[in-house]
This record gives sequence, C-alpha cells and structure tokens, in this order.
Amino acid sequence: MVMRLHSHLIKGLGFVPDSEGNATTKKPPHNTCPLTAEPGLGPSGHMRKEDCQSHQEGGRLAVARSTRVDHNGCVRSWNVEEMNLKPSQQHGTVTRPSTVRLRPLWLYKKRSQAGRAQKQTWRSKSNTSVVTLELADNCIMEEGTLSLVQMLQENYYLQDLNISNNDLGLKGASTISEFLQRNTSSLLNLQLSGNNFKDESAELFCQAFSANYRIKTLDLSHNEFSDKGGEHLGQMLALNIGLQSLDLSWNQFHTQGAVALCNGLRANVTLQKLDLSMNGFGNEGATALGEVLRLNNSLVYIDVSSNDISNEGVIKISKGLEFNESLKVLKLFLNPVSMDGATLLILSIKRNPKSKMEEIDISNVLVSEQFVKILDGVCAIHPQLDVTYKAVQGFSAKKELLLWTNPMKLIQSYADQHQITVIDFFKSLNPNGRMMMSVGDFRKAMIQQDKVPMNLYQVRELIKKLAEKTGMVNFSCWCLGGTLRIMEPGGIKNCGLCYGSIKTAKFSPDAFNASLA
Repeated sequence: MVMRLHSHLIKGLGFVPDSEGNATTKKPPHNTCPLTAEPGLGPSGHMRKEDCQSHQEGGRLAVARSTRVDHNGCVRSWNVEEMNLKPSQQHGTVTRPSTVRLRPLWLYKKRSQAGRAQKQTWRSKSNTSVVTLELADNCIMEEGTLSLVQMLQENYYLQDLNISNNDLGLKGASTISEFLQRNTSSLLNLQLSGNNFKDESAELFCQAFSANYRIKTLDLSHNEFSDKGGEHLGQMLALNIGLQSLDLSWNQFHTQGAVALCNGLRANVTLQKLDLSMNGFGNEGATALGEVLRLNNSLVYIDVSSNDISNEGVIKISKGLEFNESLKVLKLFLNPVSMDGATLLILSIKRNPKSKMEEIDISNVLVSEQFVKILDGVCAIHPQLDVTYKAVQGFSAKKELLLWTNPMKLIQSYADQHQITVIDFFKSLNPNGRMMMSVGDFRKAMIQQDKVPMNLYQVRELIKKLAEKTGMVNFSCWCLGGTLRIMEPGGIKNCGLCYGSIKTAKFSPDAFNASLA
C-alpha cells in the first residue's frame, strides 16, 4: 500500500533532521535530490510502506515520522501522531486523511546564521481532505500564529482546530480575534485552552465572537480570566448568535464575573452546552444562574462542579429548575452540598412536569434511604432521570449486592425463556425499531417496561455498558459471559457488553448466525 501525504503544511522552517532524526539548521547540498534525500520517500515523493513506521487499524493510521525536503533546501517536516484515513478504491491507496495531529511542530522562531527569523508559511490552500488539525502543545508563538491565520484565510475545508497549550498570550489573541471577525473561515470548532489568556484577551474575544457566527464550539478553559474577563465574555454571550458549546472551566471567575456571565446568558438563545467548573461562583453566582435557568430555553448541559456552591445556592438553582424546560444535564460535583440540598434539587424536578432533566451529578453527597425513596417517586414521574450520589448511609453489603444483580443476565434469562434474541428485546424498547437511541430515552424505556423489572442501579449499570461518548445507546451487539452473539458479519469490535476485553475479533463465515440478525 502506498500512503500519500497531501499538501505540505509547513514550509521554510530552516531546519532538517540529522541522522538521528533531531532538528538542525543545516541544509542539504543543492545537488542532493530533494525527493530522495530522506529514506522512506520514493522518486514521486510518496512514502513507502516498508520505510515508514506505521500501523493501520480500523481505518486509522499512525505514522511515526514523515519528512520531505523542497528544492530550496527547506524541510517540510512533521510528526504525525495519528491520522484518520479513507482508503481509495483504486490500488488500495490511502489518499484522504481527515485528521492530522502534529507533534511536535516547530512553529516558533528559528534564527538563521544571519540572526533573522525564518519566515514560516502554511501551504494548505489546495488541501481538501484534512478537516481536523491538532496543534496542541507545540510552542506556537506570535509568528507561528500569523502563519496559521494566513493558512486559514486560504483553506475552506478545515473544520476543527486545536491550538491549546501554546502560550499564545495577548498577541496571539489579537491575531485570532482579527481573523475571526472576518467570518470567512470554514472553522466550526476551536480549542484555545491553556494559552495564558488574561482579561485583555477576553476583551478581544468579545469583539471577535460578537461578530462571528460560524464557530459552534469554543474551548477557553485553563486560562487566567478573572471577573473583568467575565464581564467581557458575558457581553460576548449576549451578542453571539453562533456558539453552541462553550468551555470556561479552570479560570478565575468569582461573584462579579459569574453574575456578568449569567447576565449574558439571559439574552443568549443558541448556547446549548456550558462548562463553568473549577471556578468560584459561590452562592451569589448560583443565584444568578438560577435566574438564567428560569428564563433560558436553549441550555441542555451545565457543569458548575467545584464552585463553592452550598445549600443556599442550590435553593436558588432549584427554583430555576421548577420552570426550566430544556436542561438535561446538571453537574454539581465537589460543591459543599448536603443531603438537604440534594433533596431540594430532585423535588424541583418533581414539581416541573415539563422538565427534561436526565442527569444530576452530586456524586460527593452521602444520602439516606429516605432520599432514595423520594428519588424513586420523582423517577416515577420522570423516568429518564438519573441522579449520581456518593453512597447511601446504613446500606448493608447484602442489600447493596441485591441492588446490583447483573442486569445483562436478567435480560438474557428473559430472552431465553421467551425464545427470542436479546436484540429483539432491545428493539421492542425503541418505537422505530432501530439499534440506537438516546441515553435519556433508553433509561425511560427501561424503567417503564415490565418485561424485565429493573431498579435505577441496574439501569445505570446497563447504560455504562451500552452507552457511547455521543450520548447514544447502541445495542447492535451483545456479548454475555464469554458467549459471543454476532449481529452481522464482522460487526463486532470491542463489544461494550463483554466481561473481558475484546480488541479485535475475527470470525469464520459459519460463525454468523442469521437467526440473531
């Protein structure tokens, strides 16, 4: 198989690898053939399979190193940690990488012998296959940011860009802000975590995202925004009409910044997912958030874990939940909340017949059996709800063991008794008969069905086995007690229901049982 690496991303870095693969500033002699100066490159510039350290599995190709030297003696070199590849139908050639992770990428200033910084230019204008570019932790600085933006102005196919942990600072924020205000990029997801952004940078991002409507996902976590930055970002939220997901975790927002952010949220109608964990909202910030929940009908996910919110703040949040009709996930982990506050939370869901809440995380709270009884009553009204708490006080080991009877065995036993397949049972839960459904719908269906009675603990365990990262439950395959049941030929890899770990499964044609399809 021949692997072609499209569009040389970097040009003019002013260094070449030595015999050990280390970067040097020495150029090869001009009479050296640039296309064969490095092992692993054929005369056409393609990397040979036998000379590249690679491994292919499930359409993903990990390439250790690829280097190419142009006619000017400049190296176009990058370490490709992992690539998603789409194989061509002709000659088995891989020609369409969709994800490229570069590590490390030399995008900081390299001084030549004359003391001048080499100009770095990205040449990806003609690249129509790479849609995800990972540049995290690559020492990208001011000049590298300018080169990156120059490439983005010419590339209309890149959708996901990660330039986290590069210490971009204020100058990098300024360059990115000016670029985003033009609204000419194809970028949808932008990760800027850990770039030493302070409040001045927040003002620049306010200008950028007040005008930009293309970016859908923005990660500004692990920066140094304080209350003043919260005011700027709150203004951004009030004006932005594009963002659907925003991560502001691990910053330094306190009461003033929290209130400003919530004031912006009251006017926002597009944001669906918001991560504010590891800040310092306190009870005053929780009060402002409760008012947001009362009015907002777009947010479906909020994380305010570790924000110093006590029962006083939970009371305000609960009042907002009594009117909210959109929120599905609320995370309050690592806040000083007691069982009394937890009870107020679940009762607010009970009082709201239109609540769509599916998950409440209070997993540091120790509850009582009385709380569990109240929760059972709430789940009778809202069967899609799951509340994660630390443990139940006074629960005996024997009683806890009964609650954790393996749900997979119960379903398999029911299927055997009624001479049906497990898949038939799962299909009966989904009105459209499909093999996938949302976690909330699946939880609701499992609680309401009476064929295999299960408690909340067992349903939660079942979801852990079946749920995917996308928030969907997939029961297209079923593995129990080491007995593999195949739903379709070659359709099982790493089955979520297996007691063990199946990394790769190979089956002979006669292993397929059509009766299970």
